[in-house]
Amino acid sequence: MTSPRKPQNQGFQGQPSLVSQLNRGLRGAVSRRSVLLFAAGLGMSVSIAACGGGTTTGTAPGEGEQATRPDTIDLTLVSFAVTEAAYSNIIPLFVEQWREETGQTVRFDQSYGGSGSQTRAVIDGLEADIVALALPADTLQIQEAGLIEPGWEQETPNGDGIVTSSVGVIVTREGNPKNIQDWDDLTRDDVTFVTANPKTSGGARWNFLALWGHISETGGTEEQAKAFVTDAYANVPVLPRDAREATDAFFTQNQGDALINYENEVLLAELQGNELPYVIPDNNIFIANPIAVVDSYVDQRGTREAAEAFVAFLFTPEAQREFAKVGFRPVLPEVQQEFADKFPEVPNLFTAEDFGGWAEINQNFFADGAIFDDIQTEIARR
Repeated sequence: MTSPRKPQNQGFQGQPSLVSQLNRGLRGAVSRRSVLLFAAGLGMSVSIAACGGGTTTGTAPGEGEQATRPDTIDLTLVSFAVTEAAYSNIIPLFVEQWREETGQTVRFDQSYGGSGSQTRAVIDGLEADIVALALPADTLQIQEAGLIEPGWEQETPNGDGIVTSSVGVIVTREGNPKNIQDWDDLTRDDVTFVTANPKTSGGARWNFLALWGHISETGGTEEQAKAFVTDAYANVPVLPRDAREATDAFFTQNQGDALINYENEVLLAELQGNELPYVIPDNNIFIANPIAVVDSYVDQRGTREAAEAFVAFLFTPEAQREFAKVGFRPVLPEVQQEFADKFPEVPNLFTAEDFGGWAEINQNFFADGAIFDDIQTEIARR
């Protein structure tokens, strides 16, 4: 896998709030509650049930049962699919450290799948102790369902709930025969591309924001941004339901000259022996991957201390390195430096906050009758 361009820029860390917090010293910024977790804990040993694309269930303790089991505790991690490669290495590191600190053991049940599907599963009763999802909007849905308390972002060591990040990329056909180099090329009359439907795919909303921000975050007006995105989506022959279906449409069904994807996915594909030609546009979206403890379930199950300790561990250099190895951009500055050659800097990196945050994004762009529906109506008239 090669990238035709290696952009030079001011930094890939992402949103300003994240950068300022990191500059204050993320490594020592663990919250008081998280620090206490490593001093006094519930005990644990490892039994990792790894699963790709579905839910793996193990021994599910009932309410309060953990408190009567001083030697072992069970945690359930629910995450989006491509994180499995990282967590398969991170979990043993945490288990060993927790055992050394407390003399106790932990067992993990793990569930991996599409972020939207995982979100619905947790809301519908999958008793996750920790959720690691593809976008903050999914975590906010769980909060709105009453399972996560407001302010979950501040409970993480960096204070914003973001454990890894990525950027958008354009995957091309071998040799890039259409010479696609930037988002502008996706509006050309001789180019078609594949992206999932942002009405049904949370991840596809990052794609939409990347296209919109290419205009709005470089001095363009809302009207210009809407016209550009309309021209782009007019070149999308089908809108698959989710990212997995979009990838299948591009590679298996041979639809489109390009596919909007995520840097972490193409880097993971490279590790698995599948090198994909791709470009990283200079104007790009900071794709933020949140982590949160599910308050309702950890309190029912008596697992809060262990769950919060695990979340805190994800912000250590050891865990951040494992994320970086499989393609995710780390949030810890020292690990960013270690992997600087792997992650090209992006000249203009904008964030969801630049669009008003996810509540406003969903209302303005993706609600029924909002901007995306207007765009589809305009395309249908052409």
